[in-house]
Amino acid sequence: MKLPITDEFLFQAFRLTQKVGDAHNFLAPRTMKEAVYPELRQVRRTIQKKRDWKNFSQLVYYLKRKGYIQIKSLETRDAVVLTPKGAARVLRIKNKTASKKRKRFREILRAKLQELGYQRLQDSVWVCPYEVFEETERFIREYDLDDCVRLFLIEEVDI
Repeated sequence: MKLPITDEFLFQAFRLTQKVGDAHNFLAPRTMKEAVYPELRQVRRTIQKKRDWKNFSQLVYYLKRKGYIQIKSLETRDAVVLTPKGAARVLRIKNKTASKKRKRFREILRAKLQELGYQRLQDSVWVCPYEVFEETERFIREYDLDDCVRLFLIEEVDI
């Protein structure tokens, strides 16, 4: 069951993030000027909240104007609905970030293989004359690369 995300829900979520920010800023170190004039800190925080609220409202308006979301009337309130164009955009962004994540894992894996003494036999084939099977296996599990990496232990090769 999909729950509609209403304008009210979005704004409540935004207010919650603001409250968390307030708690964090209460503990944040203050400047000497703010220590002497404590009302200055409150004025700055009020101005920052207004800016954040304005930016959030502009984001919602931008998404509606671009056709990524629509406001639809449901029973007693309005709801924000992701349009097909918005869903396609989300999918493109998700794929882009996933490919960056895979690339980062590839770089980490390559560095670890070189560290363990592996050498590249082909672009996707690495070999190592040392007994590092367990370390390699542990690394693959640690980074959850089981579905991307095949590990073989070959005792002897006839040439």
